[in-house]
Amino acid sequence: MTKTYQVLITGANRGIGLEFTKQYAQDGWNVLACCRNMLAATALQALATSHANIQVYSLDVADFAQIDALALQLKDEKIDVLINNAGVYPESSLTDADTSDWLDAFRINTIAPLKIATAFTPHMANSQLKKLATLSSKMGSLDDNTSGGSYIYRSTKAAVNMVMKSLSIDLKPTGIAVVTLHPGWVLTDMGGSNALIDTQTSVAGLRKVIANLNISNSGKFIAYDGKEIAW
Repeated sequence: MTKTYQVLITGANRGIGLEFTKQYAQDGWNVLACCRNMLAATALQALATSHANIQVYSLDVADFAQIDALALQLKDEKIDVLINNAGVYPESSLTDADTSDWLDAFRINTIAPLKIATAFTPHMANSQLKKLATLSSKMGSLDDNTSGGSYIYRSTKAAVNMVMKSLSIDLKPTGIAVVTLHPGWVLTDMGGSNALIDTQTSVAGLRKVIANLNISNSGKFIAYDGKEIAW
């Protein structure tokens, strides 16, 4: 009898999140696909209509009460893989880094992934695979920053990298393995039209990284091509 695994994905309505949803569903996984605005998520709803193994849930990751409510709603579910994918990319420069945008970005890009991870720790710990993956970016790598700028996005991703590193240590007793992911420069609404790879290539690579994740290699920062990235 083939084991059916379950994955929860945030920001599943477009781009990388939508492609994660599609690929996991096509491989027979049960997919819990979360998005902020279900009415506007037409591509996700269409995908769910054609795949009985996709369930769509409303979740604004900036609303921490919603995170707790969804975790309670799904309290009896085992989540083999949780993917923190939702994020924002406010434009910012040396002379234009709006404080309000910055605080909102920290709430969504940095704090929400931690809130989701802690709210769903029991669901992951009770599963067979026990994996937590968070989408970051090489733009959050201090080592890789040779061009400056993008103060808001860079700082929130650098911060979530540290959050996930700490989580990889603190969750080790539960058996949950943690990986921070760089998806590449991807052709999405966020990545723009000059990006280098498509979502299919990025997600296929990221899924291989997640598949290879275990408690012994937990706590690393890995790109879609399997290469480790310096913090």
